[in-house]
Amino acid sequence: MNCTTATLLANALLATGAADPKFVTSDPNGGWSAGGYYIHNNMWNHAKYSPCKSTLYAWSADNWYVVANMNNKKGDGAVKTYPNVHKDFSSAPINSFESLTSGFAETSPHVGIYNVAYDIWINGVATPGCTEIMIWNENFHQTPGGKYIQDVTFDGQAYKVYRAPGTGYIAFVATSNFTSGTVNLLEIMKWTVSKGWLPSTSVLNQICFGVEMVSTDDADATFHVTAFSIHTKLRPAPGLGQSASEAPNAVPSKDGRSKVQKIE
Repeated sequence: MNCTTATLLANALLATGAADPKFVTSDPNGGWSAGGYYIHNNMWNHAKYSPCKSTLYAWSADNWYVVANMNNKKGDGAVKTYPNVHKDFSSAPINSFESLTSGFAETSPHVGIYNVAYDIWINGVATPGCTEIMIWNENFHQTPGGKYIQDVTFDGQAYKVYRAPGTGYIAFVATSNFTSGTVNLLEIMKWTVSKGWLPSTSVLNQICFGVEMVSTDDADATFHVTAFSIHTKLRPAPGLGQSASEAPNAVPSKDGRSKVQKIE
């Protein structure tokens, strides 16, 4: 371990307030279930690139970080890894939710090329016919796939919307970076339905939050998630007066991004 890596690790450990993470992995597909979520190293596109390293250190779904090292010397701008925390839903109808929000906080190193983003999978997870909605909260030198469509604002936060027709890829890119806050995921999904980009009968399969990494400029870089939660409330069932507090059949899983998502 070189001095730079040792310093980064020491600083990250101090930030967690604990000396021993509950889970550590450098396995490209390594992950850990915790509190109904799955924290995933997810080096889904690393094999074609060298160096491409990522080590995950986790205490909980709302306290984990990765130390990564990669570059963009091929010049293709390819996303190589997406370390994330996620929750699976067993095909929960979007119209069954009364509310669906998520809170987060993160820190990033501001080197290389990356974006910190939600990744929402609808009507399947990386399968034919599914839709991927990305919400980029922080963007550092990254370019979204697809074609710019329009600007839109949710809860005072403005986004530029990109879409790649025929691929199921839609990206909401914040016009100004924010590294903590609450995002109304249901409002964004409903807006997408209103545009005709999703059927009204669409179902939710997975909500992820993590970092799409292209490059760290060949330096060890630390990306730290310091808060994360998903809050759901269901519409009342017919004849019932109260909504459930959790989405139907929400289960943790190590399923994750398995296909290239960057669209040129």
